[in-house]
Amino acid sequence: MRFRFVAGAVAVLAASAVVGALATSADAAATVGISVNAGTSLGTVPSSGVGLNTGVGDDRMGDAKVTSLMKAAGVRQLRYPGGSGADDFHWKTHTMGNGGWIVPNTDFDSFMATAKKVGAQPILTANYGSGTPQEAADWVKYANVDKGYGVKYWEIGNEVYGNGHYGNGKGWETDNHADKSPKEYGKNLVAYSKAMKAVDPKVKIGAVLTTPGFWPDAEKAPGDSADWNNTVLSIAGRSIDFVIVHWYPGGTTTADLLNTPSRIAGVRSSLRSLIAKYTGSRAASVEIAVTETDGVGSPALTSQAAALFAPDTYMTWFEQGATHVDWWNLHNGTDQAPTTVHGQTDYQDGGILSAGTCAGGKCQPRRDTPFPTYWGIRSLTALAKPGDTMVKSSSGNSSVTVHAVRNSTGGLNVMLTNKSPQNAAQVSLSYAGFTPAAGAVTTVSYAKGDTALTTAKRGTAAAQTLPPYSITTLQLKPVSGTAGADKPTPAPTPTAVTPVVSAPGTTGTRAQGEIGAPVGQPTPSSTSGDLASTGASNAVTYSALGGLLVIAGGGVLVLRGRRRRGLHGR
Repeated sequence: MRFRFVAGAVAVLAASAVVGALATSADAAATVGISVNAGTSLGTVPSSGVGLNTGVGDDRMGDAKVTSLMKAAGVRQLRYPGGSGADDFHWKTHTMGNGGWIVPNTDFDSFMATAKKVGAQPILTANYGSGTPQEAADWVKYANVDKGYGVKYWEIGNEVYGNGHYGNGKGWETDNHADKSPKEYGKNLVAYSKAMKAVDPKVKIGAVLTTPGFWPDAEKAPGDSADWNNTVLSIAGRSIDFVIVHWYPGGTTTADLLNTPSRIAGVRSSLRSLIAKYTGSRAASVEIAVTETDGVGSPALTSQAAALFAPDTYMTWFEQGATHVDWWNLHNGTDQAPTTVHGQTDYQDGGILSAGTCAGGKCQPRRDTPFPTYWGIRSLTALAKPGDTMVKSSSGNSSVTVHAVRNSTGGLNVMLTNKSPQNAAQVSLSYAGFTPAAGAVTTVSYAKGDTALTTAKRGTAAAQTLPPYSITTLQLKPVSGTAGADKPTPAPTPTAVTPVVSAPGTTGTRAQGEIGAPVGQPTPSSTSGDLASTGASNAVTYSALGGLLVIAGGGVLVLRGRRRRGLHGR
């Protein structure tokens, strides 16, 4: 779970608190106890962990202003060619098999130039839906032999389970194979891996899995002997190097969204169990990559709640051992009218930078203006650098989350997120394995309405006041003479698998990637339509954000590739 409790943690002074609820005015004045055990390591921050999706419909991704913003945000990985469009994209001709829109300056070499400017590692999605193992192998040859790009990570397909196999009509994911079963994907995954590694044995091959707890996890279509994950890994487990999931937890309210990172530990545990079962002695080296995530399915996509969700999600996945987390999307656009979320306009756009879209008679800010989600991600630069050591921490109240990192100079950075949109939070902090220097501390914060990160001297290492709906990172120096006194030791590995338990109150919310239906719902028929509880309804709503961007007259961006809202299978 996100809150890792340390022995001796400071108790919450509030008389009571409801788990998962934000602080109310009645307990707003109560002090939240934060404990940091700087002597217990949760692993190191991955070198290319903070990632971002880019697409062949985004003609601005290589602009100097855009690459500068990405670099400043600490983006270390760029995913290409973009969502569902990847299963229609032919890299050599820079075309879509379905005739989809592609804009100039987004071909593979242009993308690699962008990645170089940003200082980011590429992760590429090979075309499984309308491509072949040979086409993918040719791409490896061009990238790594002919051009010397050294592209390491290759996904085989996007969300292949969305191809209609589970009764959702034609699905949303292109798959031209006559057999759309997990057995066929597993067999072809082996063929892709063999062909690509014959060209460059150093490449890492990723398998598309359903996220545990999200539809269609645990589903079996007619003729299947097992679900998607068990079938695919039983066939291809020894031919892959990482597994891929998409994390779209959604939530009916912003409070729901902000509590979803607490469910990541269960998802990771289920994935690790599958990896151990099917990859043998290589299990420890098989990585987990979260190649898409954002707040879709919740009320917040660009407003402050989404900004708070972002760094908490990245850090929780890193603490659980994920090596990559890629936010959807750089630019996205929308055809949905803006909404108001806690007094702030939410443009219902999955991008971190404005696409300049107009909808419902209201236009977004000027193109490339950073949304709050951008600043939420950029807040991570104040907390950690690749290679820093994540350490154990816990909060006495779910209204405040905490993540802590020991840096290379012996200092300790502590990120605190106040999830209450109305009330400031008083926090008291205690430390084990680290003694902070006395006096006011440097803080880097992002609060509702801010247009930049703010650095100031504020509070002490023991006590802070957190503004409503804010991210505050304390940058602590050790007391003189103690910088290297307590080297963090690894946290003990759990001996039992933690099952994925669906959270209450999420029936019918959006599930992973481009489709949403809770685990436990009846298999959708052809006319019915990332965590949910069991549901009773036969009507399954499939919804999506993202895919390819298409530029229409006047520079307005609209969605293609994935559906924004509506029923698939209709």
